[in-house]
Amino acid sequence: MSDRDFTGFRGTEFERADMTGARFTTVSLNGATFRACEFNRVVMRGVEMVDVTIDGEIHNLVVNGVDVAPLVEAELDRRYPDRLRFRPATPEGFRKGWDLNERLWESTVARARRLPPERLHESVDGEWSFIQTLRHLAFATESWVGRCVLGDPSPWHPLSLPWDQMGPRPGVPCDRDARPSLDEALDLRLEAMAMMRQVVDSLTDEQLDSRTEPLVGPGWPDEGETFPVRECLLVVFDEEWWHRMYAERDLAVLEERG
Repeated sequence: MSDRDFTGFRGTEFERADMTGARFTTVSLNGATFRACEFNRVVMRGVEMVDVTIDGEIHNLVVNGVDVAPLVEAELDRRYPDRLRFRPATPEGFRKGWDLNERLWESTVARARRLPPERLHESVDGEWSFIQTLRHLAFATESWVGRCVLGDPSPWHPLSLPWDQMGPRPGVPCDRDARPSLDEALDLRLEAMAMMRQVVDSLTDEQLDSRTEPLVGPGWPDEGETFPVRECLLVVFDEEWWHRMYAERDLAVLEERG
């Protein structure tokens, strides 16, 4: 089909657009980029997908009649055997998993230190810099452990970094452009990691199977919500695993830049 058969929207940027229930017929999305987008309950028929890259949370993805999500998960576990330790089921499993996480991040931080300091503020393909990644992981732990599990209504440091698409929330910091040094970011990061260490070291079966108290005051997650403690801790484990993988990927690019 030639270009003249399409209405011209090339290069158009849609941000915070609600397209729920929209219908796309004979639409070219070649070269399009999707970031932080929801595709829940999407149906695609007669599509052509070649050289497509998808990174994200994937469940119940059926391609030509086959649910490929379990295949993807199994392949990731095969490639990265340590990944299984990031889905613990017992208090001891959480302790051993956190031990491993600390060791892995020690290696990643040591790798980052070998780069010029200014490199650690550089973005690769529009992703967070290494410093921003450390700041975001602190935010994740403060939110899911400090606020949810430990009940601190406002656990965030001014340098903590929420995800980019989060709207302003009273009391929640969001200074994406701050440029702390690696050591300053690590101070924040290590304080949050120590919070998680405190929780997993004293974790019991009873605590793991319990729910958090309803959240108090504005922030993230929302006031009044309650969660299984297990879920809160697994969110942190998931964040730790994936953001270290992303950091290692981008550090390799920064190393090539010299």
